Amino acid sequence: MKNEKIKSFFKSNTAKGMAVACMALLIGLAVYLNYRWFYDPTSSLGYGDNNMSDNFSDSSTTGGDASEEQNYFTSTALDRKEARDEAIDVLKLVTENEEASAEAKAEATAKISQIAVDIQNEANIESLVKAKGFEECVAVISEGAVSVIVSAESLQAAETAQILSIVYETTGITPDRVSIINKA
Repeated sequence: MKNEKIKSFFKSNTAKGMAVACMALLIGLAVYLNYRWFYDPTSSLGYGDNNMSDNFSDSSTTGGDASEEQNYFTSTALDRKEARDEAIDVLKLVTENEEASAEAKAEATAKISQIAVDIQNEANIESLVKAKGFEECVAVISEGAVSVIVSAESLQAAETAQILSIVYETTGITPDRVSIINKA
């Protein structure tokens, strides 16, 4: 009797809906952890500090050169793209799953749309920051916060204000949710 109840539960739409919801939750967790480990604007994990230089990868202390710095920006942008592509693939699986509930499909579609908006906003921020004279720039938008990494020895207050203004005008995200990291 007990086994029959368990079997019938796992065959029901409720169990399938719960499985889809769990998958969406796991994707969200993966994106969040990726953000915290690599782009944490609050620097609680020790990978930088708001509006301060990143001393962990300063090319002058590691004997690096300009190509090493360019590789950093290229690899960061590539890592960001790969993480987003993986999240989109999983969300697409949810939207294409015939057994997924309409609510789960709608939520997945909304997340895909938000990722697309974030990608466009990141590209706009990067272009505008480069137009202000920075050689390299990578912007990462995640969970209502923005991290902007620029190629600069140091940042003047006016440069920081320009970047904050660009981010606010592009995304509407307030300066208290923006982290600017200069990478020398």
